[in-house]
Amino acid sequence: MFLDDYHSRTGEQLRISAEQASRFAKRVAGDFNPIHNPDARRFCVPGDLLFALVLARFGLSQHMTFRFLSMVGADVPLTFTEDEDGLIRVRDDNGKCYLEAQRDGEVTRDEAVVEAFTRCYVAFSGKNFPHYLKPLMEERGVMFNPKRPLVIYDSMGFSLDRLDGIEPGLELVDSSLEVTGKRGDALLEFRILAAGEEVGTGSKKLVVSGLCDYDPDAMEAVVEEFYRLKAAHEAEA
Repeated sequence: MFLDDYHSRTGEQLRISAEQASRFAKRVAGDFNPIHNPDARRFCVPGDLLFALVLARFGLSQHMTFRFLSMVGADVPLTFTEDEDGLIRVRDDNGKCYLEAQRDGEVTRDEAVVEAFTRCYVAFSGKNFPHYLKPLMEERGVMFNPKRPLVIYDSMGFSLDRLDGIEPGLELVDSSLEVTGKRGDALLEFRILAAGEEVGTGSKKLVVSGLCDYDPDAMEAVVEEFYRLKAAHEAEA
């Protein structure tokens, strides 16, 4: 399974080291958010890795929603369970819940289909910044603190017309940013394609914290650092 390099298993528990999480963010998602760097002061495991592990464990359902309730630190022992109320939950040893997932409709556990959908979605999701968020912030005249950029995964969901024969692609169809004080809620809406045909739709919500006035020079420096890190990673790969 392609996720084997990004977690370790002991019995029914999974652990994700800072190095594994960082590798997933960069290699699979193309995500160079500094919060996923192993030495980050506020390090957290990418939400997309938790999403991927849920699909690997429980399969891909036609209709799924995910709520990210808290950030996961390095080496936290996690259990993935489907509870009596039908919700899938990711918890630690103390019962703290980090993710809730709800599903409905048909399910496929075909590893090729699940991996293809996972890779496609994660690659789309990894483009949060600068591809999707920078234009939104510029339009609204706000940006995150360039010294401590913080973008948090809040929720996502999708609905598929069918599960068979999907070799998906994801395409952004609309985006918006609602600003309330120092907080911004970004909504990204997408459609899911297979051989050019729309086979589903979905959306994801991000929270941008510590908003301040938009500074073109400061934003340009953040974007340049993103592409510097990306180039350095590709040179090492």
